[in-house]
Amino acid sequence: MNAPVAQTIRSNIRGLAGRLVADRVLTAAQATTAEADAKATGVSLMRYLIDTLAIDSHELAEPASAEFGLPIFDLAAMNRDMLPSHTIDAALMVKYRAVPLFHRGNCLFVAISDPMNQAALAEFKFAAGINTDAVLVEDQALNRLINELAEQAGGFDSDMASLGDDGEYDLEITDGTLDDADEVTDAVDDTPIVKFVNKVLLDAVKQGASDIHFEPYEKDYRVRFRTDGMLREVVKPPRNLAPRLAARLKVMSQMDISERRVPQDGRIQMKLSQKRAIDFRVNTLPTLYGEKIVLRILDPSSAQLGIDALGYETDQKQLYLEALNRPQGMILVTGPTGSGKTVSLYTGLNILNEPERNISTAEDPVEINMQGINQVLVNPKVGLNFAEALRSFLRQDPDVIMVGEIRDLQTAEIAIKAAQTGHLVMSTVHTNNAAETVTRLLNMGIPAFNIAASVTLIIAQRLARRLCKHCAEPETTVPEGALLEMGFSPEQLAKATIKRAVGCQQCKDGYKGRVGIYEVVRITKPIAAAIMDGANSIELNRVARAAGFDDLRQSALKKCADGLISLEEVSRVTTD
Repeated sequence: MNAPVAQTIRSNIRGLAGRLVADRVLTAAQATTAEADAKATGVSLMRYLIDTLAIDSHELAEPASAEFGLPIFDLAAMNRDMLPSHTIDAALMVKYRAVPLFHRGNCLFVAISDPMNQAALAEFKFAAGINTDAVLVEDQALNRLINELAEQAGGFDSDMASLGDDGEYDLEITDGTLDDADEVTDAVDDTPIVKFVNKVLLDAVKQGASDIHFEPYEKDYRVRFRTDGMLREVVKPPRNLAPRLAARLKVMSQMDISERRVPQDGRIQMKLSQKRAIDFRVNTLPTLYGEKIVLRILDPSSAQLGIDALGYETDQKQLYLEALNRPQGMILVTGPTGSGKTVSLYTGLNILNEPERNISTAEDPVEINMQGINQVLVNPKVGLNFAEALRSFLRQDPDVIMVGEIRDLQTAEIAIKAAQTGHLVMSTVHTNNAAETVTRLLNMGIPAFNIAASVTLIIAQRLARRLCKHCAEPETTVPEGALLEMGFSPEQLAKATIKRAVGCQQCKDGYKGRVGIYEVVRITKPIAAAIMDGANSIELNRVARAAGFDDLRQSALKKCADGLISLEEVSRVTTD
């Protein structure tokens, strides 16, 4: 087509449609109809031509590049290993039909097949925290790349995929004590803030985070996730959004939005589907530059994992199951905050949760709701503490009692009494190992004979980061002598498959997920005799080892010898 004719066509049909007519990809009639239909259906012309008219994206790429001034990029010539893995979010790629390709200076270049897809650039700019620019690629090639990357990432939770694209994630919010009407209205109606908070919560669940930290500082603001036990920064919103983010989170968790001087506690529920919901336990803390807000993610499905998924060794699992099947006695779980005590207790409760048993729990707070179990939220402000709840349980014909934590002599005495009078009692104590748990009860004032007679099992535990199965490599740099000093036996080393963390697109720094490290000690007759004789924690440890119960270090070394955790994790979560 000569230049004057092409210019005449473009003068009547403008923009991309006119260029496609000039390049003879479309007729003038097709272009006019396509523009009208695309506008009526609310999609871009490019998307309409590809999806509805099935025009080959190869024919559209060059005219679109010329019209919008975007460079064309050949995905077939790209080295997949060079993709910026820390900015690749499978959910974002699928939702916005875009893939981040590479960094150049302070700019992230994003592959799109539709020049009108500005939402993708804005979303990746927000997620990566840097400027974005577009490069144009063919639609079929982009779809293949997105599918491959999504498959490598393990696909998507079907519950996540079922959520709508409009940012409305069905967060259940009920009215709390809201005094500042203007601020409440701003917090609820500010759509960018609502979408940002919803996205952070959803991303945290998808990434398997256990906690979310919203932290204001003098000159900036950051959001961090605790994933696999380690905190990492995920986004830095503008500092001036701190009050609005705090207000939004407080409204969602039913807190007093006007109170900023004292800590508050609340709860949020996110429905992912008709059958699955995630709870967030929320706490605010007034700091020098505003309110820091931490959300603990409580996934009820974690209690349904089953004991086999927790990482117990075969003999340890058998000890736990035997203790659960006893009609009376006390099972104590110990370890620091975030060591998985709650999941261990709820897994046991789930095993016991049958129609013929009456199970009651006293918790602060109730972390996971379980059907068929009578769960009580203690409230010291009105006099309902652990001890009072336990007293009431004993008048409710119980079979199994779980108390969230034994903190004082009064609670310990009632729990011991319950364990000695035909009830199975489960609880936690904050100590480092099994032997120190006995010492802690003695220090509270519990007589040694009561401990020896009532406690049947003590579980001490930690959570170690699991090596990524895709990239972990054999550890060849540590000499055998150093391994023996760590506690490995020559027999273990002869058949061990010790591995080290490497890092790939599937994981974070070579680790993905966590596995439990356990010390499971049954109170045998020799151990009970040592308790009665007033043995200290060192002596009790010696008796437990002589009885064949592994300590935390030995359990961690076994996991390392099996190639599940690294030597660094053994040293991080246990001591000699």
